[in-house]
Parts: sequence; C-alpha cells; structure tokens
Amino acid sequence: MTDEAALPRIGDVETSPQVEAAEVVDDIARTAPVGRMLIALDIDGTVLLEDESLSPGIVDAVRHAQDAGHEVMLATGRSWDSTFPVMERLGIHPEYAVCSNGAIVMRRVGDADASEYERAHVETFDPTDVLTLLGEHLGDAHFLVELPDGQRNFTDYLDDWNLQGANQVTFEELSHQPVCRVVVVAPEKTDTDFLQLVERIGLSQVSYAIGWTAWLDIAPQGVNKSTALELVREWLGIPPDHVLVMGDGRNDIEMMQWAVSHGGRAIAMQQGPPEVHEAAGEVGLSVGDGGVAAVLRGL
Repeated sequence: MTDEAALPRIGDVETSPQVEAAEVVDDIARTAPVGRMLIALDIDGTVLLEDESLSPGIVDAVRHAQDAGHEVMLATGRSWDSTFPVMERLGIHPEYAVCSNGAIVMRRVGDADASEYERAHVETFDPTDVLTLLGEHLGDAHFLVELPDGQRNFTDYLDDWNLQGANQVTFEELSHQPVCRVVVVAPEKTDTDFLQLVERIGLSQVSYAIGWTAWLDIAPQGVNKSTALELVREWLGIPPDHVLVMGDGRNDIEMMQWAVSHGGRAIAMQQGPPEVHEAAGEVGLSVGDGGVAAVLRGL
C-alpha cells in the first residue's frame, strides 16, 4: 500500500471551524480528570464566619471535593481542641490536620471513618525571652500559651478564647516549660499598633503573625503553616503542583507563598488584607459569599 493509498479520500475527514475547535479543547480541559489534590483550608474567615457559622455551601462543596478523590484538610492557628469540632461540622476526618500555625500536626489513627487522632509532629520553644519582652510593652494584654500536649495556660479571661479545660496562671508561670505557641491579645490596641510594636522591639528568635485586631500569634522560629503542610504533602505523596490552599489572614501568607512557588494554587478570601491578596495571587469571593464553596465546586 502506498502512502497516498493510506490517506482518507477527500471529504472523509470531518473538520471544525477554528472557534469551535478551541471550544472543544476547552471543554476537554475542564472535564479531564485532575490528579489527587491536597486542599488546605484556614478556619477563621475562610471556613467560618465571624459568628462561628459555616461559610455558605461549604459542607456540600467539601463533600464534592472528597468524592472527586481530593484530600481536604484544615491548616489553622487554632489549637487541636478548637480544630476538631470544626472538622466534625464539615463532616471530614482527613489523614492530617495542621494546628497552632504549624507547630502541631495531628494524624488520624485508623481508617477514613476513624475520628481518633494523635500528635505526629510537635515544635516547641522556650517562651521566656519573648514573654519578658512583650510583658514590658504590653502590661495590660491577655496572654495564653499552648503546651506540647495541648494543655493551655492563660493569664486573664477573654471572650474570644475557648478556655474549656485551660488553666489560669500567673504571668511568670507561663514560662515554666517549653510551649508550642504564645498568643497575645491587647483589646485596646489595633493591628497597626501591633505591627508598629513588633517592628520597634523586634522578635527575631520566633515566627509571628498579627491578626485583624490586636492579636499576636507567636510560634517557634521558622515554623508556620507552610512548614507543616510540606511535611503532610510528603507523607501523602502528593506532587507540589497539586496543592491548593485558601485563607484570609496574615498567618496564611507563608503557606500561600509556599504553594505558589512550587506550582500549586493559593486563593485569598476577598475580605483579607492586601498583603494576603498579593501573596496568593488569586482572590476569590468573601467567606460570607461562600468563597471556598465556589472554588471547590469548580474542581
């Protein structure tokens, strides 16, 4: 058979106009199966609204992502005791959960239906120096420390804190043992006040993040959500470019930069500050408008 004989006769090959062909390719790209993704969600301002209610549509959207084979987990500044109830409300028991801004990684014990978790990774530091420094400049602030076993010690009651099972101690007692994180809240100050204070006094031996209000969260040096998520990604064997993270706060910046720099995606909630938008590169809907649900439904 000659080469010419192997060719179809004129008229036997169906062709499409260029515009239609482009639409076909776009449809294929949208419907092509996506490899398993690691989807890490912040809690406050991302999964939950300010009144602790769930972002609209998020439960169904998370289920949709899980049914598609993706690993949906939480990466939060909250302690484990405050994280697990949110997982229950979402209806998820992921293999891992990142808590305390990356200082603690929890691992599920048992199969996918199990709800028991253990500490897989814990980072600690001596809080003496940083507490002494902050105590000198924020004498009226409320202080809380989280210990490696999850126990929390605090100096003064605060409505915003879940203090069930926590111990009230003196300021000096906060430094009696290594901690996973230090939380400082000064209700009379603003986030700008805290930014200026941190710049003025320096906190070079720790990692820190400043919240929307005068909320300062301090972790061991070099530890943040991204360092914990990299451990989780490696343990799960998920490629770096199959990572999606979503958040709204300054403590999400490192995980967003980490995801984007390795070929993954980072999406900031609309209500987040400009520096969070910049770190993510993508900005979605606000938490009140169902930002997470809109993204997950599109996977």
